Amino acid sequence: MPGGRLTQAERQQIAAGLADNLAYAEIARRLGRPTSTITREVMRNGGPTAYRAELAHRATQQRTRPRKQATPEGPRTLPQPYGRDPEAVDDYQERLTTVLMTSGLPKMMARVLSALYTTDAGSLTAAELAQRLTVSPASVSKAITFLEGLDLVRRERDERRRERYVVDDDLWYQSMIRSARANDQFIETARQGAAVLGPGTPAAARLENAARFLDFVSEHLIHAAEQGRDVLHTRTRTTPTHTTTPSADGGQATPPAATA
Repeated sequence: MPGGRLTQAERQQIAAGLADNLAYAEIARRLGRPTSTITREVMRNGGPTAYRAELAHRATQQRTRPRKQATPEGPRTLPQPYGRDPEAVDDYQERLTTVLMTSGLPKMMARVLSALYTTDAGSLTAAELAQRLTVSPASVSKAITFLEGLDLVRRERDERRRERYVVDDDLWYQSMIRSARANDQFIETARQGAAVLGPGTPAAARLENAARFLDFVSEHLIHAAEQGRDVLHTRTRTTPTHTTTPSADGGQATPPAATA
């Protein structure tokens, strides 16, 4: 039934849907379940590439089995500012985590980055992350080290000397530059190969064409990132009840005009 727990048969249908590359919404439609239910089920049990129906069903049975001693656990759904719906925010965080995982991030790293992105401050301490994600501080530390290596987060100290993990406004700029520069080594090696294989040969031409293509794309990507960098520093004036528009000069913004 739509309001009850997922059955083993339903979990097998979810696994089959993931194997067929169906969207969560389509799987939910076929099962007569909310999309958020399917999203939570998959993300709690390994993500879209590692979901297994039998393991998911067994894990759920273990979670719902009465324990002799209950272990205090931080709340998954936290109070939200600006009149936000806490459940909707939770659902969105899981959706964002899935997108980040699809782009190549491991699950824990994706969860940490998603949590940082969906805070207004854009920063959290290790303890705050551990509570929000109900994981150990060691897991948070490992994820942060990984994300730092990709220039996706940075560390800073607050006024209480606590270490905070921050998603910087320049995050996407640095990511684009890093992506463009990652091609440099291949470009250089490809041109060395073209010289070794002999100018005018099919193999040399293939390598030279690849080097020229990546060189062209990298140059334009860096140029576009430089031109668009100011967009990352756009500021908005937020209120609990109104949608706002960005102000490029950092001043006050006005709500968009109503449309008929």
